[in-house]
Parts: sequence; structure tokens; C-alpha cells
Amino acid sequence: MAISMNKTIMKAAVCGLALSLSAGAFTTMDAAPVGSGMVDLTYAAEKALPAVVHIKYVQNSKVTTVEVEDPFSDFFSDPFGFFGTPNNGEKQRRKVQTPKREASGSGVIISSDGYIVTNNHVVEGADELTVTLNDNREFSARIIGTDKTSDLALIKIDGKNLPFLPVGDSEKLKVGEWVIAVGNPFNLNSTVTAGIVSAKARSLYANGVESFIQTDAAINQGNSGGALVNTQGELVGINAMLYSQTGSYSGYGFAIPTTIMNKVVADLKQYGTVQRAVLSIVGKDVHNHIDSEKSKGKEVDLGTIDGVYIDKVEEGGAGADAGLEAGDVIIAMDGKKVSKMAELQEFLANKRPGDKVKVTYLHNKSKKEKTVTLKNSKGNTEVMKTADLDILGANFKAVTEDQKKQLGISYGLEITKVNKGKLQEEGLTKGFIIQKVNDEPVKTLDDLQKAVKEASTSKDPVLYIQGIYPTGKKKYFAVPLD
Repeated sequence: MAISMNKTIMKAAVCGLALSLSAGAFTTMDAAPVGSGMVDLTYAAEKALPAVVHIKYVQNSKVTTVEVEDPFSDFFSDPFGFFGTPNNGEKQRRKVQTPKREASGSGVIISSDGYIVTNNHVVEGADELTVTLNDNREFSARIIGTDKTSDLALIKIDGKNLPFLPVGDSEKLKVGEWVIAVGNPFNLNSTVTAGIVSAKARSLYANGVESFIQTDAAINQGNSGGALVNTQGELVGINAMLYSQTGSYSGYGFAIPTTIMNKVVADLKQYGTVQRAVLSIVGKDVHNHIDSEKSKGKEVDLGTIDGVYIDKVEEGGAGADAGLEAGDVIIAMDGKKVSKMAELQEFLANKRPGDKVKVTYLHNKSKKEKTVTLKNSKGNTEVMKTADLDILGANFKAVTEDQKKQLGISYGLEITKVNKGKLQEEGLTKGFIIQKVNDEPVKTLDDLQKAVKEASTSKDPVLYIQGIYPTGKKKYFAVPLD
């Protein structure tokens, strides 16, 4: 499975389904030099191969209803339906059978009891996940948690004394250092490629939070979720993307550093969702801002050519509390130099709401420092947990064919029982049929569960519910989840 994102000239393609990761501590050893200037990577490969797994993704065939345009609606008008084309023939509903989808990728075992890290795009939408180890043992996997913002996911298989890869510190990686990429490209199991770290803190504008390790170790479709390993046999990144004109490898691959991964994994285990700390600013790399202004014929002197230029500061956020204003430049966090937005994102990715940090910035070229308490996306420091259907306090079932015909609908979830909970508080009653939540169709319990989870961790934790009563009367409700 591959995902592509168009750039100016090049194409960034997600490397297909792939899993790889590991954690723990064990004795490390330096790579042995071979000959003049050569590096022996066999030690790293021997440590990584048993812990990198192949993941098979299955999305089962489903029956769904879609709206289609009448091809003759632009040429023929029949407002009274004399010719059997109601609603002027503009839209028709049809049931379609979606095909069964299968794909494969990679993953990394990070603990002996079967926790595996991979990319979110490897497991998103899967009905079945099958994990195959390097020794051909097979396990069914379940999803512990996913984080679309960083494109990471944590899954688990039931096993004991499983091989796992120790997690290294990606912060210590140096440009020019040798690394290997381990995964299952093109369904070729247990493939190892080698290269160097060619850059750090890269932004591709593919994820909400990113600070990629760039490497020239070959990464292809199927490597997604696989391991980027240093010469000591430690996991330093999760392979995520390739950058190419064709969608196949042509020189550069990108991995999510363990500095970001560690925090995501810990939060998914403890809270079920990532506790993300934000400054609540909108900004860009200083050099990008300078280049943009120069293209307009303007000269810019910010007092620095490195840092994060602030375009906007959101009211009530941590940035506003720090005294930041549009036009300021962040140059350091907790005394550590910040040269670009990717470095600021990587720093914040390791923090939780409530953490105190020191922000160093330039205001009208004058250096200032302020200690501020970071907040979550809701503007407070509370722990954010994903809500479950239980919060609604109701039972549901899919509408029957008779109900569809009687009410002229094609899908929906009927409320069959209302207990104490959010729905009762807002006046929803038994018999009401939910059709849309936050403008998304609700056809199954999974659809409703997804809507509840996403809304519960958003800045606006409200379910905007649209539906219909058995009498045919349509109704709209706003259900706060706080």
C-alpha cells in the first residue's frame, strides 16, 4: 500500500505497509572497521533482522451506499417525475461492493512481550493484521493506538520472550554516520540496505509533526514501519517515506526519529492518545520567510538568519503567555538552539501539557527569555483521553431495510435504548436515527466510535449530530463531550 504526495518536482511516497521498532537495553558494541575506511554492518544486521517483522494488512469487502450523478441531468429536466426520474434526476443512491484490499509492510518489535511500532498508514483501516516474524512464526495483531499527526502506530501480538530491538538515541546521530534500513520491500522479507545519514530535521510537510532523518539507504514500498538502525544495532528511526520522481527509490529515504517515537509510544500505552504540548503559534523557517520577502522586493533584517519566524500567535495559548508576537523569532528552547520549525516540533513532541519550558526569542532584534507552561490543543494542561461510546449512554443498531424504504434513507444508526449519559442530557431519545456526526456519514458502530474518539481530543469536543425520527422529522443536536 503506498501513499503519494506531490511536491514541486519530486514525489514523496509513503513506503507501503511496513513495521519495525524495538526497545530495551542491552550491551552495545562499536562497528568494526574493515580495511581502509570500511565499516562492518553485520553486527547491526544480526541484531535487527529477528526483531523486524512483516505485516499483512487486510480490509474486508463491504457493501456501502454511494451517491452518483445522473449523466443526463444537464440535458434533461423532469421536475415532476413524469418519466421516473425523481428529484430532477440529479442524484441517485446505489449500493456498491467494495473490493477486498490486501497490502503488506514492516514493523519492529520493541519489547519481549510483543509490542510493535509501525506507521499509522500501515494499519489505518485494517480489519485484520497478521504479523510474520523472521523465523516464519505468525501472529494476529491488535491495534493499541495510532497517531496520524506523527504517522506512528503501536500494535501488539501475544507472545513471550520475543526478539526485540533496543532503542537508541536518534539525537546523537551525526550526518555522515552509517545506518542500515531493515524491512520487507516488495514483499521481499528480511531485506537490509545500507547508507549514511544525509541530513537531520527534514520537513516534507506530509505530517502534522515531523523532523525526519534523511538517509541514502534504499527505502522502497513495503519498507514503511521498518527499522533504521545504527552501527551499534540500536533502533534510531522508523522508516516512513521515500522521495522520488517515480514513486520508487531514487536516492533518499526518510525515517521518524526515536526522539519522537518514544513519547508517542509511551502516551499510547498509558492514555490511548498522544498528550501533545503546543505553543499555539503559526510560523515558518526564518530563511523561508526571508526568501519570501525578498521575492517581493523587500529587504528583511530580523537580527538572525536562523530560527522560527512567527506569523501568528493564538490568543490564550502558551505562546501568548510567553509574550510572543507576530514577527518575533524563536531561537532556542530550554537553552538548545532552534534553527528551523522541524527542530521546534521535535522539541515539543517530547513534552506534555503542564511541562515548563524556557523560550528564547528575538523581539525587534532584542533577545528575550520567558519560562512558560505548555498547554494542550484545548488551551489547558489537563490529560486528554479518547472517549468511548460509553460516554453517550445509549445502545444502537443499524437501520433495517424496511426503515430505509419507509423513511427514504440509505443508512443510519437507530438509538434502541437511552441511559444516563451525554445523549440523554441533550434530549436524544429512543428511536432517533443518527445519520451524520460532524458532517461524516454514520453507517456502523465503528463510524460512531471513530467520531467520538476524534471529537473528544479536538479543540472543539462536540458531536454535531444530524438525524431523523421515525415520523420522518429531521433534527440536529450539539452534544458536548467535556
